Amino acid sequence: MKIISPSRLNRRLGALVFRLPAVQRLWARRYRAIESNGVPWTPLRKPLHLCRVALVTTAGVHLYSDPPFDMSDPNGDPSYRVIPADSSQADLMITHDYYDHRAADRDINVVFPIEILRRLQAEHRIGPSAPSFYSLMGHIEGPHLHQLTNKTAPELAARLNNEEVDIAIFTPA
Repeated sequence: MKIISPSRLNRRLGALVFRLPAVQRLWARRYRAIESNGVPWTPLRKPLHLCRVALVTTAGVHLYSDPPFDMSDPNGDPSYRVIPADSSQADLMITHDYYDHRAADRDINVVFPIEILRRLQAEHRIGPSAPSFYSLMGHIEGPHLHQLTNKTAPELAARLNNEEVDIAIFTPA
């Protein structure tokens, strides 16, 4: 039997309670989101079926062989994990206590649509995959926001650029 720490159990129970509409409304009234001065957007310059595609998720997905995201820090884990594009669903797991991922545990495509991407590629509707996909943890607060915006995000952008990615599909959790 796997033993779960009390703080981790509290986060998992919190994720289940958060499914209640009244709890969601209360949270939404109190939450102060970071505001941006616009959306970075680059127009597509070639047909979709020729575009190199990458997946980027905030669902806490990673390879079983990788270190899990740090669930002991209440401010989250601002790091990222690299997932080779040829990874199978069986190679992947989720470490993220701030949302209910039972459905994604049964089918990773719920938050990381790797098989859907492959099907679209087989149908020649989108181009090839980049060599790597990326995963972050979506619950980042307080002091880690600076690291996320000033270190992690620029590193990921540089990696996507170096891999000549035309389209990055971002999937939240």
